[in-house]
Amino acid sequence: MAFDGIVTMAETEELEQKLASGKIDKIYCPADDELVLYVHAGSRHYRVFASVSPEGASIRLIQDPPENPPSPAPFCMLLRKYIQGSRILSVSQKGAERIIEFTLENRNDLGLMVTRKLVFEIMGKHSNIILVDSLADDRILGAIKGVPSGISRAREVLPGRAYIYPPRQDKVPFTKADEAQLAAAGTDGKDVLRTIGGISPSIADELAELPTGEARRAFLDGIMQDIKDHTVRPVVYEDETGRPKEYHVTRLSAFEKDCAAKTFPTLSEAMEYYYEKRASSNRMLQRSSSLKKTVRGLLEKAETKIGRLTEDLRRAENSGKLQLYGELLTANLGKIERGAKEVTLANYYTGEDVTIPLDPKLGPNENAQKYFKRYRKSKTAVTEKKAQLAETKESADYLESVLTFLDGAESLSALAEIRDELAEAGYLKESGGRAAGRKAAQASPKKYRTSDGFPVLVGRNNRENDILTLEIAGKQDYWLHTKDIPGSHVILRTGGTEPSETAIREAAGLAALNSKARASENVPVDYVKVKYVKKPSGAKPGMVIFTHNRTVYADPEEPPAGKD
Repeated sequence: MAFDGIVTMAETEELEQKLASGKIDKIYCPADDELVLYVHAGSRHYRVFASVSPEGASIRLIQDPPENPPSPAPFCMLLRKYIQGSRILSVSQKGAERIIEFTLENRNDLGLMVTRKLVFEIMGKHSNIILVDSLADDRILGAIKGVPSGISRAREVLPGRAYIYPPRQDKVPFTKADEAQLAAAGTDGKDVLRTIGGISPSIADELAELPTGEARRAFLDGIMQDIKDHTVRPVVYEDETGRPKEYHVTRLSAFEKDCAAKTFPTLSEAMEYYYEKRASSNRMLQRSSSLKKTVRGLLEKAETKIGRLTEDLRRAENSGKLQLYGELLTANLGKIERGAKEVTLANYYTGEDVTIPLDPKLGPNENAQKYFKRYRKSKTAVTEKKAQLAETKESADYLESVLTFLDGAESLSALAEIRDELAEAGYLKESGGRAAGRKAAQASPKKYRTSDGFPVLVGRNNRENDILTLEIAGKQDYWLHTKDIPGSHVILRTGGTEPSETAIREAAGLAALNSKARASENVPVDYVKVKYVKKPSGAKPGMVIFTHNRTVYADPEEPPAGKD
């Protein structure tokens, strides 16, 4: 996807030009990960659509609004409370990042004029929309996706927390890179992408083709000048089937040869065409929305529980002072007066005085035993909370993998298999009329062949992953899976021979392609012989452990030969 810092810059310019001084009349959330703002600016009415879904994260102007749900989502109600009726003072980009900020002005309940920011972070699966109170030390009022400490200790996104920008990458922003830095970025698109910040892989490839730093700087300056002058001609590239492959504000030579180019007068129109046509070309994506919503709801509950358990565990692990209080009281029973509310004793470990609260209704020994009892309870809680936390994290990992397979489902039967899997795992009610013996019918993984002739099998869901790895694969075959990323089990059939580096690399490309990292590059993939892969007792579908693994980095792609 091309929503990089350059596209962000162009869309910011378009929104600022059209929406500045406009008033937000209406606010809707058509889905849990979507927002629509109705804005009256000048004599025109605009609809601002923002999505934070991993497959369609973007912000743009739209013509036809999506259908709204019967009842508004909590985030929608929050925005209506705080910013409906607000005046848009400005629309700005944060540096060269994929962050767009709406600075808003409105009157609060006391009639005083206040300023707030609506921040759109368009960052793939980490995308978010966050409402910030500018006059209260940038405190977060709410977000479309909460991020508790159990998910990210470095950057919580919760009401009341201070808003912190996402951490910057160790790259030179495309707006500030000089000719020498651009020249030193290398002649390969991947090297350029690792060095220059705010650009997409497509733009990195364009820069890599230019011979000098001067030419690269001129290329970027030309795009930025066109954005400033409002003369960009956004383009969408489509393959031979009419499916959109890429879009940007400039022509992309990598797509000119094999794709048809369609230009648009505005970036919003190009993005609307791109995202809407991609969705309509894959009706399965829409039909699976209900199941995705259910799974996302289960995942959010698991993530919330992880945050709560993490905090409970932290408190339980810090209960060592309870044991100390009990020991000090026991060692000094004769010094404690009955009925006292507290006592100060010397800590024989440090020599410092410690003041210990007492229950005046209890005697000295009873108070000591009370602290010992609380300490033993805390120790038990640590064991219980650790077990619950491990189980909940496993559940969250499993649900993440299910979402990955839902994104890749290509037929109604594939959706039905995933739903049955969820029912078997206890997440959904059993559907009536399930076909008997469906498990055997599921053993039909995707089949490929490497350039040098090795067969490759790819699981289509977690149950099929288990069948593929534990039943179909031979002990000398190779098992591949994206490293710490949900995705398919991939089996490289070897027939007892040692596979070539080409075979490993192409099988790894399939593992990356059939994973949550399918839109990334240079994806880490673990590979190991099947004999070193085990399934723990009681583990959820698709969950395995392995040893003796090595890691290779691969781009998501099919082998040149395609499907077998």
